[in-house]
Formats: sequence, C-alpha cells, structure tokens
Amino acid sequence: MQRVAPITIQKVRQTAIDNPQPDLLAVEEPMEIRLGYGEATDRQQRSISVTMRTPGHDFELALGFLFTEGIIQSRQQIHSIRYCTDLGRQEATNNIVRVELAPDVAVDLRSSERNFYTTSSCGVCGKASIDAVWNTGCPILPPAEAFVDADVIHALPQKLRAAQAVFEHTGGLHAAAIFDQNGTLLLLREDVGRHNALDKVIGAALQQGLVPLHNSVLFLSGRISFELVQKALMAGIPLVAAVGAPSSLAVQMGQDVGMTLLGFVRNNTFNIYSGADRIVIREVALTT
Repeated sequence: MQRVAPITIQKVRQTAIDNPQPDLLAVEEPMEIRLGYGEATDRQQRSISVTMRTPGHDFELALGFLFTEGIIQSRQQIHSIRYCTDLGRQEATNNIVRVELAPDVAVDLRSSERNFYTTSSCGVCGKASIDAVWNTGCPILPPAEAFVDADVIHALPQKLRAAQAVFEHTGGLHAAAIFDQNGTLLLLREDVGRHNALDKVIGAALQQGLVPLHNSVLFLSGRISFELVQKALMAGIPLVAAVGAPSSLAVQMGQDVGMTLLGFVRNNTFNIYSGADRIVIREVALTT
C-alpha cells in the first residue's frame, strides 16, 4: 500500500530552470467506510463515509471515525473489520473498509446529522448545530489542575517533526501525535487530511485499549478546528496543542468543556486559549 508516489519535477531558481529530477508526492485516494449492524437474522449494511485519505492505517481510520462520531463507544462493540469487495469489479479493494458491529450494538445513525462525505482538507462538514455534538455522548474531562510542564510543550514540535517519516519525503502531510505528560511519544499518524490523521491516531489508541486518554497530550501539526476539538473530547484528551492557531469555535468549545487549548507552539513560545491551570510554568530567577 503506497503512501508516496514518484513524480518528475523541474525546479526554478530565480530565472534558471533545472533539469528534470525525481521527487515524491503524498498519495491521496478515496476510502469508503461501510457499516454492518443489526441482529444476526436481520443484518443491515450502510455506506456511511467517503473520505480522501493517505493509504495506510485504514482500519484505525475507520475505527477512529466511528468512535469520534459517537457511532461506537468501545472496541468491544466491533465484531470484525476488513477490506471488502467492490461489487462493480468483483474483487477486493483496499479503498473500501467494512466494519461489522456485534449483533447487540444499537445503532442510530439519524442522531448524527452530518454529511458523511469528507475531503482531505475540510473534514466532516454539515453539522446541523453545535448542540448536535452533545448528542454523541461526549465524556467529561478530568479536572483542570497542574498537568504538564511548559518545557514539555516547548519540545513537542521538534519531537513531532523527527517522527514524521513520510513528511520528510513529501512535505505534504498533516500529523497527529499523542504524548504522555512527560513528553514521551506514544502514537503518531500522518495523513493528507488533518481530521483523518486524528481519527487514525485515536483509532490506534482505541485498538490498544488506551481510551480514554485522560493523561495524554494531543499535538497537531496544523491548526485546531472545532471538529478536531470534538474528536479529542470523545477520546477524553484534556490538552490539545498545535503549531497553528485555533478557530473561534474551537476555543468556545474548549472553554465550554474544560479543555486546555494551546496554539502557535513553536520557537519556545505558545499561546494559552483555555485551561491555563493545566500548564506548569517554572519561573527562572534572573541574575544581574
């Protein structure tokens, strides 16, 4: 399963053009998530999402999506997950993932009023209102008390970049990484879509039995959108930090649920937008 694709490019330097040379691009392909559910004698199937993603960790992406959308609440509700056959071609395809739920799992897809088509850039769109997020049964975060040292936050960008294998080749991928309170990297996933990267890393955490992630820090390579805060909340993550800025709606939700949001984490600085009590600042005495 290819995550990078070769291409021939020509570089322009001021007024000169170089000879053709090889380069690499991040692969982007569609992936459909199909859900099987219902009693053993009356199984239902529904296609619930098509997302443009970077191939790889597809099962984690499917599980993370179902979990952060509130369709499933635990990994124990999954009976099986596999690539399935494209009926039009009668052959297995890595671009269709079928998730079978246990027969006793109740599914109400109407409670999530979303347009289940997503692009790699915008994530899931079409929320009827912010209130619909609460219908997914969002968990309560742990109290906002001393949680992580500011020095740990300052070190996250370098640690993230060092661990981004595909980014080093293409420069075209977002990353979502889960660290512990001491700054130790636990999980990292990359994707052309920031929402997919987060679903992948949450799906991996779900598979490994790490959810809820109450003692973890989520670090993002881009900006913090409302949807990313919602997904982090579903996984029980109390602190989200990013290289970029949060949106106004992301900050509003962070404040409402008691989540710590940090933006512009780079060059040994960052901004606190909510939940400052979780950050430990160790003041250094100035010498004269």
